[in-house]
Amino acid sequence: MGIHGLSKVIGDYSPSAVKENEIKNFFGRKVAIDASMSIYQFLIAVRQDGSTLTNADGETTSHLMGMFYRTIRMIENGIKPVYVFDGKPPEMKSGELAKRKERRDDAEKSLKAAEAEGDAENVEKFQKRLVKVTKQHNDECKQLLGLMGVPFIDAPCEAEAQCASLVKSGKVYAVGTEDMDALTFGASVVLRHLTFSEARKMPIKEFHLERILMDMQFTIDEFIDLCILLGCDYCDSIKGIGPKRAVELMKQYRSIENIIKNIDKKKYPLPDVWPFQEARRLFKEPEVADADTVELKWTEPNEEELVKFMVGEKGFSEERIRNGVKKLEKSRTTSTQGRLDNFFKVTPLTSSAKKRKETDSKGPDKKKSKPSGAGRGRKPK
Repeated sequence: MGIHGLSKVIGDYSPSAVKENEIKNFFGRKVAIDASMSIYQFLIAVRQDGSTLTNADGETTSHLMGMFYRTIRMIENGIKPVYVFDGKPPEMKSGELAKRKERRDDAEKSLKAAEAEGDAENVEKFQKRLVKVTKQHNDECKQLLGLMGVPFIDAPCEAEAQCASLVKSGKVYAVGTEDMDALTFGASVVLRHLTFSEARKMPIKEFHLERILMDMQFTIDEFIDLCILLGCDYCDSIKGIGPKRAVELMKQYRSIENIIKNIDKKKYPLPDVWPFQEARRLFKEPEVADADTVELKWTEPNEEELVKFMVGEKGFSEERIRNGVKKLEKSRTTSTQGRLDNFFKVTPLTSSAKKRKETDSKGPDKKKSKPSGAGRGRKPK
């Protein structure tokens, strides 16, 4: 779930902190990607006829197809992705996990009813709700990434926390995820829609934490308390306090403790068990691998082993896999030159600028008039 309603709060109170970008504008950036979130997106993706992607043996392969082609697309655009996989969930998340199981049970009942009624639209909706990323999905994607030469990390706990740690240490530029709690964990830049923006024809949204804090006039500690009030995976929120009221209360009282002292508890009853202090600690001091000891290496793809795995074991087209490998190799060899070209673009001279340049080369001209502003409006130095 992440943080309930946080993206809308940011849009309302700090719109300047959100930029919309195309994938090509992240050329030369290293990005830590929430692997489980990406795999889930790939698993719920369907063909145009509404069927899921499987091989001849009936095994689901959409997660591998998505991971292979979307990763290649990022690398072609000069992005260096590193995937981070979830570890064990913190004990405090057990309540949220129990709620998710309950929702899955409800979705399963609804799916059976929709199938009995022949309601195709609801069948698809409830099937997506039942999709779950398994250990096998993760293991297969790790094997694929290793053969592609793309680094991945097994987080000891939450992937978003580990991704944020990599950003804070300067190892990567941003976190690529749909869960907004990457900001709560302290990531300075979060990219939403990165792994599917082109497929769905939508821009990548870039959130900047520093600007959010500046516009909302919050410290990072106050921002974390706001996120807990909005609703997070670790504890319930206060009943009756919506996003707008949560922001107002935080601006007035500056901490959850002060809010508790001053609100009408009959109007806003606190949850029976509300360990917000522990939730706060998890956001500020999450269990992560020391980013300074993490080594990120992007290497040459292993073409023959990729073909053996993706074609021999998973039933993909050999031609398509080999073509994908060629794109990976080409991107690796041209990325450095491409980056230089990107930073040092040559601006063609206009006819007026050419004439001025010729005049300047002949020496000073007493009758020369002031520059007219030709040449894209640049002032002469």
